[in-house]
Amino acid sequence: MEQFKYTRGKIMRAINLRTEHMINPIGIDSKEPYLSWNCEDGRRQTAYQIVAMDENGVVWDSSRVESDSMHASCPLELKSRQRIFWKIRLWDEKNEAGEWSAEAFFEMGLSDKADWRAEWINPEPECDPEAHKPASYLRTYFQCDAESLNKSARLYVTAHGLYEVWINGKRAGDFVLAPGSYNYDKRLAYQTYDVSGLLCEGRNEVEVILGDGWYRSVSGVDGDRNIYGTDIALLFQLEIDGASVCVSDETWEASQNGSIRENDMQQGEIVDARLAVVSGYHAVKVEKFSFDQLICSDCVPVCEMEHFKGKIITTPNGETVIDFGQNLAGYVEFTLNAHEGDKIVLTHGETLDENGNFTQENFQDRKRHKEGGTKQQVVYTCAEGENHYKTKFSIWGFRYAKADTVIDLSDASFTAIAVYSKMDTLTTFTCGNDDINRLVQNSIWSQKSNFCDVPTDCPTRERAAWTGDMGVFAHTGLYLMDAYPVMRKWLAECRVSQFDDGKIANIAPKNNNPSFFSGLLAGSVGWGDACIIVPYEMYRRYGDARILSENYEMMKKWYVFLEERAKKRPVNPVKRFKRNPYRRYTIETGVDYGEWCEPDVESTSAMRTPQGKVATAFFAYSGRMLAEIAAILGKEDDAAYYSKTAEMAKKAWRFIATEDGKISSDRQADYVRALAFGLLDGDEARQAAADLNELVKKCGYHLNTGFLSTPNLTRVLCDYGYEDTAYKLLLQDTRPGWLYEVKKGATTIWETWDGINEKGEVKASLNHYSYGAICGWILDAVCGIQVSDGKIRICPHPDKVLGYAKASYQSPYGRIESGWKYDGDKVTYEFEIPSNTHAEVILPDGRRKVLDSGRYSL
Repeated sequence: MEQFKYTRGKIMRAINLRTEHMINPIGIDSKEPYLSWNCEDGRRQTAYQIVAMDENGVVWDSSRVESDSMHASCPLELKSRQRIFWKIRLWDEKNEAGEWSAEAFFEMGLSDKADWRAEWINPEPECDPEAHKPASYLRTYFQCDAESLNKSARLYVTAHGLYEVWINGKRAGDFVLAPGSYNYDKRLAYQTYDVSGLLCEGRNEVEVILGDGWYRSVSGVDGDRNIYGTDIALLFQLEIDGASVCVSDETWEASQNGSIRENDMQQGEIVDARLAVVSGYHAVKVEKFSFDQLICSDCVPVCEMEHFKGKIITTPNGETVIDFGQNLAGYVEFTLNAHEGDKIVLTHGETLDENGNFTQENFQDRKRHKEGGTKQQVVYTCAEGENHYKTKFSIWGFRYAKADTVIDLSDASFTAIAVYSKMDTLTTFTCGNDDINRLVQNSIWSQKSNFCDVPTDCPTRERAAWTGDMGVFAHTGLYLMDAYPVMRKWLAECRVSQFDDGKIANIAPKNNNPSFFSGLLAGSVGWGDACIIVPYEMYRRYGDARILSENYEMMKKWYVFLEERAKKRPVNPVKRFKRNPYRRYTIETGVDYGEWCEPDVESTSAMRTPQGKVATAFFAYSGRMLAEIAAILGKEDDAAYYSKTAEMAKKAWRFIATEDGKISSDRQADYVRALAFGLLDGDEARQAAADLNELVKKCGYHLNTGFLSTPNLTRVLCDYGYEDTAYKLLLQDTRPGWLYEVKKGATTIWETWDGINEKGEVKASLNHYSYGAICGWILDAVCGIQVSDGKIRICPHPDKVLGYAKASYQSPYGRIESGWKYDGDKVTYEFEIPSNTHAEVILPDGRRKVLDSGRYSL
């Protein structure tokens, strides 16, 4: 391999400094916060020194630490409100010290319940739990002297419902839909805002608007309401240099006579602009709500992100529809001129129907939904003259908005605003096939649309944080976006939702009223196993073992539940089961979702018992992962136990799923699962791969795998030398195939392979990230960028059919690039390896080489 000219800087320095995988977070509560960085210039970090300071000076100096590690823990006993600045310098391979980095910081929140001086206040004099209610407007005042303006001001705030805070007419923070999505009865985060620049000398005015939010809005496919309670409430504490100057208490006033007449996360908002001046203020009620579930946010905020200008079109049936060009999750902002009392109704949907008219029917389940369906609607009554509106307390999935109005919209402006957790996109990809490029972008957009504080399945009818969806997507999601904090926060919701017997709630946080059936399905393999799969993937990518220790007890309890399932016997066992020597390790009772959404298989019929092949395979697979996790955490006895159990479960699977090691099935999933989970070895595995390859060919290079196996289909084919078949699957543009939806004009990933059929008829969600998991293979196999266990490997699999492919990935260790290009029969490669790392490069012709940091071509 030939190396490009390598330009080495004069110094080595640390960049991209982060605390808890976030940039300069405030209001965290982590013990010994995790500090990380990347290296710039130089080739090899041989040592580092970190210095941490607070307002009184240096509080920790690591001194010189001989290490090439790019992370460390801050071993301090940290106090409430304490702000720590930290910087780092590095030594390179020549033992030359670089300059100190720019300073980063983190700030602690309120770590003790006694730190709270505020009281919970309820703004509503009465509450009809059956009615949709207006937003509540709260206000108070406080004094501030000139000296205080030079001090540090912090606002600690949360709510039952959603809140928006304004101080002297300026918005506090950029977190929308705050405080976020939680199991409110067990965990409720407060946010910390630096409001120093919002204060003025003399009288200061505070205004807070409260909406229903996740707390009591219509929720989920069932349309349940009041999931966590019927009240809304505010907890507000503003401090200057640690002293409370304004807290929520009985002195506040509230009104329900503002412009937002109804607000609901799913159904939408009803707004009367004629009520812009709030009137009718009254006293609030102090409530004895608990402080026990309060936690620091410890996650990135949900923010307004990309904006898309709308284009007004007229559909064949004469409807006025606004096309924003991108399916997304968010809301609309508009400006228009109208007369007082004029009304406009905006109804939001993902697509047009087979006749080119607006529809919402693809995401409705009107019989099941308690309010007859999901509205996603703004009903706006205008004031005289110019009207400006932006949604406050709702979020929808949409590309189109149907406008019902008599108002002249020729001069109106409509903008769709994407709303999601503030995550950077980590990956770029381009190749010689524009449809594949679009597929990758669609996957990124479905991740953006469904990572609103927790990872959800779709932003329309369900908005449910399904465990199974995250389990199949975690590997890819960590490539596409900087999702670590969101996934970590979501795992905490899974922990508090776990059943006493070890079952994992399929949806966390909950978004419907629990039922017997939902409790039964909480034992579904593949879904519950996400409690092991997701932390395992996060650790392997980032090397932060805390994600394993935080979730270890949850994993163990889940595995105990699987062991208990294995002990149970079928009511009417088949003869083969009776002579099974591995019955203790075979799961053939219970109800599972199974593969789910297999083409040509009715999903409801897949929920059946027994699901022995699927369940026992996951029993073996999760046991193997759990054994590795236990070893990493130094729990050797556990590791030995889980390793033995996993091996026995593997033998049990072989007994029930094969004849002398050979699978006999016409379903591709059976082969994919066996190969991906390492359930077959040697010649048996190679035979299974060959059989899988033939099945795919017989299907005309279409897949028939289900939800749990599709992410690994192309990977196992590629691993066993069937790259040509994997590429033909990737490029399949008839259904079921990834490019079918691209050909149909999709801008996101669909829930089903036939979300829009050949006739243009629409069904199910059109914004669902799970099948975007194919992008993990595009990145780690097509371009070959593999980051795992602190190592970088580049193993590209070029194919003429694409002409060229190039990807970059901002990994935990720095930016990695890998690309290849065909010129006739000749293929050339380009790689970039980040500073302080090396990569093992394995080319298709068998050549191997370890490359240090730098740029390379071949």
